[in-house]
Amino acid sequence: MSLHLSEDPPNKDNAENDVIKLLTEKVNQLYLYRDNYFEKNTTEDDACNKNKNVEEELRKTLSNFEQFKDLGQKNNRAIFFYLKGKALNVKHNHDSRAEEALSKAVKLDPKLVDAWNELGECYWKKDDIIGAKTCFVGALSHQKNKVSLRNLSMVLRQLPTKTLSDKISNIEESLLKAKEAVQLDPNDGISWTILGNTHLSSFFTISYSPKTLKLSLSAYSQAEKDPYARTKPDLYYNKAMALKYEEDYQQALECFMRAISLDPTWDTARHKEEELCVYLANVQELIASKGKLKGKKLQSLIQAIDEKQLGPYQCGTFLSSGNETVKIEHVQLSQLNPGVNPEKVILGKVVCSVVSEDGVPFTFCLVDKMESCIAVTVYNFGKGYGVLIGDSVAIPEPFLTRVHVKHKGREYQFDSLRVERPVYMVVNGKNVSRDKEATVQHSYVK
Repeated sequence: MSLHLSEDPPNKDNAENDVIKLLTEKVNQLYLYRDNYFEKNTTEDDACNKNKNVEEELRKTLSNFEQFKDLGQKNNRAIFFYLKGKALNVKHNHDSRAEEALSKAVKLDPKLVDAWNELGECYWKKDDIIGAKTCFVGALSHQKNKVSLRNLSMVLRQLPTKTLSDKISNIEESLLKAKEAVQLDPNDGISWTILGNTHLSSFFTISYSPKTLKLSLSAYSQAEKDPYARTKPDLYYNKAMALKYEEDYQQALECFMRAISLDPTWDTARHKEEELCVYLANVQELIASKGKLKGKKLQSLIQAIDEKQLGPYQCGTFLSSGNETVKIEHVQLSQLNPGVNPEKVILGKVVCSVVSEDGVPFTFCLVDKMESCIAVTVYNFGKGYGVLIGDSVAIPEPFLTRVHVKHKGREYQFDSLRVERPVYMVVNGKNVSRDKEATVQHSYVK
């Protein structure tokens, strides 16, 4: 694109305005090139060259700033330096030149909200979280806007804290900022993505609550309605993580693959997809082999199953959360139906645990008197706690899922029981004590 400037004085202001318009278009084109790179560069070689090619486009963009430096600065120095800083900020890593240009922009025009937001992102890239927060708060002091709100939401979750209580407080404030951003523009998928991420962060930090996961997934579904947000691999990666803990493994793997297709160079997404496949394969194999226990060992465990190990459920009743006496019947694993099984309790012996990289959920395999074997996933176990091979475990009103996943030519199929809190279980005839749960049980999402 070329700019033809007139030497005629009456058109001088128009020419200066055209310079700012030109530079704005060039910067926008640079970001479009970066964000849509994998749509036009589909080969592995092209994918690996993304950073180098983006830097080449940046070099071309910066040549325009050099060419029109005098005219651009004469027209509006603050906007000129803001646009130059934004161009330099296109790179994944911190660029001191971007920080310098953006700092000049906000000094020249302290009310230039876009420059404050860009400078905040620049600080964030060099891990200056406090500096980033200052920028976003400063921008909001001049104008309430969705970009500052959602960026502040992210920063609040990254702030260093001394106590878990402070961390929780930051996440609660982060959630409020994310909601404000969505309210300002309900059609903005990036804001919905940040809201989903905040809920997901609370799932990991505060409590492994299924309600929190559902809120996260609902926000991601809203984000997917925005064509621009659908181009972001982060959306699908984080959605995949939520689906994984929702135990919707089929959709989780599909979302990991979507993230990888949007950014073929993203090793973390590829690793998580492979990690989940390994987990599913291990669960399937250990269920089929009943924990790989030898015949005599397995039979001795099965023969040791005794209804006395039902503990408080042995009498055929239990006290519900509403302090009501509820009847309960001991059944075998084969008698369970998908979903919640009210007024039922199962009993079995632990034959193995299933190792996973993140340790959440704690997964083990349980065999009952009829030699049926099933996976059990337990959330909110405290660090270092779990069950051991040979332990007797009773689970009231068990929630059964029939896992059936097809992925990359492989098939995983097994039954699984989900337990939200360890205190719902009885181990070796006794209720699991609360001190074995994760230290924080704090619900604030309404």
